[in-house]
Amino acid sequence: MNHSKALTFDIADGVPIKAWVQGVPFDEGARVQLEQTAKLPIVHKWVAAMPDVHKGIGATVGSVIPTRNAIIPAAVGVDIGCGMMAVRTSLKADQLPDHLAGVRTTIEKAIPHGRTSGGRRGDRGAWGELPETVQDRWKQLVGGFKTICEKHPSVENANHSCHLGTLGTGNHFVEVCLDECQSVWLMLHSGSRGIGNRIGTYFINLAREDMRAVIKNLPDRDLAYFKEGTIFFEDYIEALTWAQTYARMNRELMMQHMVLALQQSKELPEFQLTEMAVNCHHNYANMETHYDEEVWVTRKGAVSARKGEMGIIPGSMGAKSFIVRGLGNPESFHSCSHGAGRLMSRTKAKKHFTEKDHLMATRGVECRKDRGVLDETPGAYKPIKSVMAAQSDLVEIVHTLKQVVCVKG
Repeated sequence: MNHSKALTFDIADGVPIKAWVQGVPFDEGARVQLEQTAKLPIVHKWVAAMPDVHKGIGATVGSVIPTRNAIIPAAVGVDIGCGMMAVRTSLKADQLPDHLAGVRTTIEKAIPHGRTSGGRRGDRGAWGELPETVQDRWKQLVGGFKTICEKHPSVENANHSCHLGTLGTGNHFVEVCLDECQSVWLMLHSGSRGIGNRIGTYFINLAREDMRAVIKNLPDRDLAYFKEGTIFFEDYIEALTWAQTYARMNRELMMQHMVLALQQSKELPEFQLTEMAVNCHHNYANMETHYDEEVWVTRKGAVSARKGEMGIIPGSMGAKSFIVRGLGNPESFHSCSHGAGRLMSRTKAKKHFTEKDHLMATRGVECRKDRGVLDETPGAYKPIKSVMAAQSDLVEIVHTLKQVVCVKG
């Protein structure tokens, strides 16, 4: 393993911060958020910051937070179980059509995406009528969902089954990519959709209320946490685990529908999937052992990178992405970045970039070129090459992917 690339920042009245930020922007807002988290009495050893780190809502995106006998709902966030899935196909680049608009249209028809009608009836990003594949998966989830709702009825009023197998908006995407050997990959990024948002928001607010008597002593009210042994802790873990399972199934269903649609279309020759497939969370919490102690590890925009473990680190709409293998670095709590990381806010990006900028940045990619995706244009993100260089002691690159089709909500 390479010598550790982590920079260590000592925090008064708190644990240190170890940050893999050499050669990449590290904004002051993110630094302040990390310092606030490091001052919590429940943090084990230190807080780890990945090279894609940037200021988030509540907790810092690109942070790894190990906690003893407690968990912070806002550190997990509201897109519980958000993550990536990628599969390699038997296709080669020269088997793709010269014009890829038909491939993009086929994917867009197979996977509900975007959001209309305020997310209510008629929303194009939800199923109007559930396909049998979705019904079958929902049957595996509905029992656990009812158990959660019996204890917390307000969680039920959210899009749940109608969002299973759908993409969403924002930075979620579906791509067709080529690797360094010109093999064709299918890759996508999404999470637990409306129901995950409802569960996350509900328990974040519940944690604030639960700690109302001492919340003034917290460095940030969004860092309110549940302690092990309490009713709300057990209920949150139950709901969190369920939402993470939902998110994984959501990605599996989208991939299943996309593969079938492309196989049945006239856009591509016959193909199969090869043995290489990865499905990983990057917004989640899990009980793990680090430095001889069992702790809750919350990865807020970070991927598990145990030694030999496969992961996905995507770039932006016009940048490269990477299939990686973990090196098992204990200092990062066996973690790596979940992407390039935002360089500027969505609002600033929309003001800063023009459609011409976006057109140039996504040249050669069949994707949306309109103003509606300027907040996702490559320039709004950190350079993925620098991000990968900053964490060469955390992962090794197995495949380098470059998209040729990108579907956004």
